Amino acid sequence: MTNRADDIIDRRRLRRKLTFWRAAALVVVGLAIAGAVSFAMRDNLSVADQIARIRIEGTITEDEDLLKRLKRVSEAAHVKGVILTVDSPGGTTAGGEAIYEAVRKLAAEKPVVAQVGTLAASAGYMIASAADHIVARQSSIVGSIGVLVQFPDVTGLMEMVGVKVEGVKSSPLKAEPSPFTPTTEEERAMLRALVMDSYDWFVGLVEERRPLTRAEVLAVADGSIFTGRQALERKLVDSLGGEDEAVAWLAGKGVDGKLDVIEWKPTRRGGLLSPLSVAGALAALTGLDRAGGELARKAGADRLFLDGLVSLWHPAGDFSRD
Repeated sequence: MTNRADDIIDRRRLRRKLTFWRAAALVVVGLAIAGAVSFAMRDNLSVADQIARIRIEGTITEDEDLLKRLKRVSEAAHVKGVILTVDSPGGTTAGGEAIYEAVRKLAAEKPVVAQVGTLAASAGYMIASAADHIVARQSSIVGSIGVLVQFPDVTGLMEMVGVKVEGVKSSPLKAEPSPFTPTTEEERAMLRALVMDSYDWFVGLVEERRPLTRAEVLAVADGSIFTGRQALERKLVDSLGGEDEAVAWLAGKGVDGKLDVIEWKPTRRGGLLSPLSVAGALAALTGLDRAGGELARKAGADRLFLDGLVSLWHPAGDFSRD
């Protein structure tokens, strides 16, 4: 009798284990299906007619994911209009150029309006100017039209610690300017020609996109920043307001103003149950994703790896955000 009772208990344990693993398998399959559906739908949650919202935030670089998203929106027949939500201090000039061109291609297919949040400066403003219409808050910061190149000079520090760097190069201007040697007038002249050529190109874009003469553009393209109200006076933006005003403008272009505004988000990388996605989920649950991003931003990590010519607004202090 004892052996029979033990067999019954063992069978019940085995049945419970099988039930657990079957349930676990169903959960995994369900998650996989949900992940596949989510990936297939990616940005838009619905195939119904809609207005697409695309956020352009932070430091501008050549963002391949953003460029592909702009292309997908341009090809989506159910997207009737587009709102670019711009909140950026600028970034690399090449990055701004790539996104500018992508927005112009998008605008050739459907109406595009830029809605400026806190800031649209330098390359951020360049991208906003690619839209057919610009809406800014009264207190938004707009402008900083210009280009710069910066490099450190650590020669004084090297002398202090007794370090000397030597090199052999094919010509005097190769790999110059260098932080390890004093900058010569020839090097400064080379850099100035580089900067002014890109500046002239930037001014030309603004002249082409805004109702301004070249003289009027040059008058505001001295690196100055303006509030939304000041920018409206200078014709750098077209109207004041937020997303409601952006939707109203689209309605004036034949887009149904009652359509839902659907945000097209960046494509998530990695599988549904990949270590990166799991780590991201844990970070989101604990708030470390926000805290880490804020710490990195305050430390200047978003600007640390910028290379080449830069169209970036550099405030003297740190402006807190509401």
